[in-house]
Amino acid sequence: MSRSIQIDAPEGTIDGHVLTPADAQGPLPAVILLTDIGGLRPCYYEKAQIVADGGYAVLMPNVYYRDAHGTIVPDGKSFRDDDIRPTLFEYADHLTPAAQREDFAAWLAAIDSEPEFDSSAVGVVGYCMTGAFALRMAAWHPERIRAAAGFHSANLAKADDPNSPVQEVASIQAQVYLGHADGDALLPPDQIACLDEALAGAGVHFCTELYKGAGHGYTAKDAPVYDARADARHFKRLLTLFEEALSKAA
Repeated sequence: MSRSIQIDAPEGTIDGHVLTPADAQGPLPAVILLTDIGGLRPCYYEKAQIVADGGYAVLMPNVYYRDAHGTIVPDGKSFRDDDIRPTLFEYADHLTPAAQREDFAAWLAAIDSEPEFDSSAVGVVGYCMTGAFALRMAAWHPERIRAAAGFHSANLAKADDPNSPVQEVASIQAQVYLGHADGDALLPPDQIACLDEALAGAGVHFCTELYKGAGHGYTAKDAPVYDARADARHFKRLLTLFEEALSKAA
């Protein structure tokens, strides 16, 4: 079950979708599901519905609403194509930490106002670049976010980035799960180790797992690196996290 939604934000109107199980009864624990750099597209609608069918109300916003609404990558094209990639990088550059702060507040306000959501229990999951968004959201809204996850995340602990999410984790109260791609150039072992150390030092309840043999983007069905076994494991881990953290909070 899916419906479109329009969310007021300081810099415009965020388009997105709310997904629930077909047999939804009453408000359900809330999950914010964020797309990878490719934006809204069929494989992410499918992903969001699978999560919703686990017993959640899922908000999937368009992170690129400042530049375009709806699907960014045309049918038959890939976010890896040379004529598409520059546009996506341009849009992604606009998603500064300040912009993310505005958007996080708008998403939470939508969850508080829409009938599908039990706003007392909120989880967030990001993929690729939005794995960092999930950690920041948990850090900036510790009183709201009870579960945060990232899969094949990128640049979570760059040594030369003062805005790296590794700098923010001390305030996280959520239960955290991170599923890393093996040999991922966008999150090398030194960054994984740095982030693990920071999370442990902050006393965060977290788990990290290396998906051996899986490449960056392993959950995206439209990517050449898609790995069905790793994708299935990702859903298992994600739904276990939400069951533990969101049902306990509710």
